[in-house]
Amino acid sequence: MTPMSASVSSDRPFLNRRLAAFGTTIFAEMSALAARTGSINLGQGFPDTDGPAEIAEAASRAVLTGLGNQYPPGPGVPELRTAIAAHQQRFYGLGYDPDTEVLVTAGATEAIAASLLALLEPGDEVIALEPYYDSYAACIAMAGAVRVPVTLRPHAGAFVLDLDELRAAVTPRTRLLLLNTPHNPTGTVLTPAELTAIAELAVERDLLVVTDEVYEHLVFEGAHTPLAGFPGMRERTVTIGSAGKTFSFTGWKVGWVTAPPELVTAVRSAKQFLTYVSSGPFQYAIAEALALPDTYYEAFRADLAVKRDILADGLAAAGFEVFRPQGTYFITTDITPLGEKDGLAFCRALPERCGVVAIPNQVFYDDKAAGATQVRWAFCKREDVLREAADRLRRL
Repeated sequence: MTPMSASVSSDRPFLNRRLAAFGTTIFAEMSALAARTGSINLGQGFPDTDGPAEIAEAASRAVLTGLGNQYPPGPGVPELRTAIAAHQQRFYGLGYDPDTEVLVTAGATEAIAASLLALLEPGDEVIALEPYYDSYAACIAMAGAVRVPVTLRPHAGAFVLDLDELRAAVTPRTRLLLLNTPHNPTGTVLTPAELTAIAELAVERDLLVVTDEVYEHLVFEGAHTPLAGFPGMRERTVTIGSAGKTFSFTGWKVGWVTAPPELVTAVRSAKQFLTYVSSGPFQYAIAEALALPDTYYEAFRADLAVKRDILADGLAAAGFEVFRPQGTYFITTDITPLGEKDGLAFCRALPERCGVVAIPNQVFYDDKAAGATQVRWAFCKREDVLREAADRLRRL
């Protein structure tokens, strides 16, 4: 007999109401559009070439010799935790105990989720800089907290934080500041003066801070300065890093948290019920990657600076207003000079118009009008791909 099938009927939607507003991410939508139309994908932020061959070989060697093929330790393999602590000391003079103050995660995305789920109670307010990476909003919602955006606004060719607006956003219900510098999608790098003011505010109002620093090695003007190094901040800051952006192995999903023991313990308590552990063999490879010489980091940054300028010049020639980024591997443009007003409609039509895919920034805003005419482009692609994209965009 064929079993009878019955549809499930319910007055209540299947998706948790906290997530109902999010649906499919814009990255999945635009990458699918690129594949369907055969377009050049400058939307999702992944490189089109792999990272250093010796690091790929280290991962292969780990798999073949049985390193990490079974569950690694919950906090991460000791070799990687030691390498992360050494990295923070080497580049920033920040000392962390690899046994109690470092936690390895399934990429920075899990680090963000675990941090927010661990540190927030329902009703807590979280101040986040908008435009923000879309997982921030979803994770705040999953924690039952309230997102309070502070908008980076275009001024003199860059996106700028209004410190007075930030101070005004803090209320007695504010629990946490969620920062991202270098900032995706705008490319802004917060200055030491801005970070000093943020640190003073956090100390004064006794706020926790989660800072997403995954683009720390992609700064083209100035330098990245970790917030945890400012007075009073080490004990209240969860710093998030990632191997994917720095070493061009985004599929390995190796991220980490550095923080004082009590904050790491809290984040680990949430993280263990998300993935428990991940990326076993890749952890050993990234431990080797973090020890690469300064010449690697310098060459990586110089290569992406060239690519930034190729795409920025191409976008300007095509008629966009271009905000040349200080950091990250994204460029934000304004489509108004092209006679366009709706970035989402523009991006959905762009593949058919000229065979290129980009991301509309308005999906990263609560204030949709503030980002309505902004479009983000990724330049972590081969130079010939960027030049071809620039040629296609001139058809606009």
